Amino acid sequence: MKNLIINTAMVVIFATATFAKAQFVVTDPGNLASGILNSANEIVQTSSTVSNVIKNFNEVKKVYEQGKEYYDKLKAVNNLVKDARKVQQTVLLVGDVSEIYVNNFGKMLNDPNFNVQELTAIASGYSALLNESTELLKELKEIITANGLSLNDKERMDVIDRVYKEVKEYHNLVRYYTNKNISVSYLRAKKQNNTQRVLDLYGTSNQKYW
Repeated sequence: MKNLIINTAMVVIFATATFAKAQFVVTDPGNLASGILNSANEIVQTSSTVSNVIKNFNEVKKVYEQGKEYYDKLKAVNNLVKDARKVQQTVLLVGDVSEIYVNNFGKMLNDPNFNVQELTAIASGYSALLNESTELLKELKEIITANGLSLNDKERMDVIDRVYKEVKEYHNLVRYYTNKNISVSYLRAKKQNNTQRVLDLYGTSNQKYW
């Protein structure tokens, strides 16, 4: 029965049939996450000016936007049993990690309180966190495909639970990392008596991230 549950989750989450006409990166969350990571690494490796950072970040956005429809549809799937939902939620957490990065780093690019070296360093931190999340997603995919059939039901469930918890931790780390970077901008703006610009960029006074 549990094998059927996991196979059902695979059909819902990793199958390509639903998105047969879409690009392959959109049909596979592992491919999507890897594509975002590869584009994010380009920022770290080749960006020496703000214009280069922006150019490379636009490639990250392009890859993410290709997969947004996939994540939106996955969020709408409600008729899953508990074990299959854990797989679904793990994939969605990785998508959320990408969304936090794309949305907030895009704002940081318009933040005068960061210079190009700092932006590249921030991008490097995001890349490291994205990499860990992506590797966990690959591990999850291995477990719930044919390559994971050597495991019994309990072993498979234990791995799914562990991967979910670890991805959740990285999701929280990405939020924390984002908040700390925004707080640096806020403190710099405060010294210049210009905090309103930071609040307007990242959120109102009732939506502080720090």
